Amino acid sequence: MEFQVEKVSGKARACTIKTAHSIIKTPVFMPVGTVGSVKGLDMADMNELLGADIILANTYHMYLRPGDDVVAKMGKLHGFTTYPKSFLTDSGGFQAFSLSDISKPSEKGIEFRSHIDGSKHFFTPEKVIDIQLNLGSDIMMILDDLVALPATQERIKTSIERTTAWAEDSIKYFRAKQKEGIGTDQNIFAIIQGGTDKAFRTKSATELCALDYDGFAIGGLSVGELNEEMYDTVEHTVQYMPQDKPRYLMGVGTPEDLIENIERGVDMFDCVMPTRNARNGTLFTSFGKLNIKGAKFKLDHKPVDEECDCLTCKRYSRAYLNHLFRAREITYFRLATIHNLHYYLTLMKQAREAILADRYTEFKKEFYAKRSDS
Repeated sequence: MEFQVEKVSGKARACTIKTAHSIIKTPVFMPVGTVGSVKGLDMADMNELLGADIILANTYHMYLRPGDDVVAKMGKLHGFTTYPKSFLTDSGGFQAFSLSDISKPSEKGIEFRSHIDGSKHFFTPEKVIDIQLNLGSDIMMILDDLVALPATQERIKTSIERTTAWAEDSIKYFRAKQKEGIGTDQNIFAIIQGGTDKAFRTKSATELCALDYDGFAIGGLSVGELNEEMYDTVEHTVQYMPQDKPRYLMGVGTPEDLIENIERGVDMFDCVMPTRNARNGTLFTSFGKLNIKGAKFKLDHKPVDEECDCLTCKRYSRAYLNHLFRAREITYFRLATIHNLHYYLTLMKQAREAILADRYTEFKKEFYAKRSDS
């Protein structure tokens, strides 16, 4: 991986990440393709229509179905899905934790039952890396010990101690694999934990960022805490993260969350929100959210967002999308998802342009002003 910070505006950063498969301009939002597919779209949509340079696939889901061995035999993620640009794969720890009826973290890893058939499995730091080596992702995330909030001080302490121990095991194992010629075009990120406790975040970040990782993520946020708590935690944590490596905030979030955390120095984001909300009738626009289910759109000739140049807005009216949603027509899911992802990806491009022009503060004010005027 090659990484370059091109411009800083306040704390907001415009960077370039170069992997084996694409050049990624930050700030970047990574659409979520959990099972090797972004729901409602195909890879031509992602690559040619939306121009996404990196998407996220999930280690837990790909491991359970179709199996990472199957993906490896089919040309790894790039060959299997035909998506030619970069993949980031998360460790699967969050899904093992959240989707399993029986999930038991221990010092060695996480025991869980499949949400598909109830079969029992065990993720260790090394196993998670082996799965991601089979998947062939450009950026792999390591196993961390996720904590649901609120949590006791003792549980958070255990979490960060376990996460650091697993991180030490993970980087040693992965670098040894690379010396054997395996995964030489792949990169690995560690995940900082600690809840909203600044002392724990300091400890976790300090310990992890001393290790030989290609980038670092902030995990364990956007899990029910107040927005201001998230922003404060990110602002505190970022100061302990290297300037010369990518910074990734996992599972975040709303357009407002992205704008706020870019201002605090974050480079990379992912979230199911734009795709999930699209399917449920909520569309993101330059003036805020729009619920296309509303009866008031039945005879509305306007596009979803008159400032948007996505395929959906150029061709179709709010009235037509309202009709498709109410009819539960499959076409609706594609058109709404195209719009929401286009909005998110365009917002990141606009943020980058503002940083390069050293006017991010003004850009943020303009972003909020449009919402207050609507």
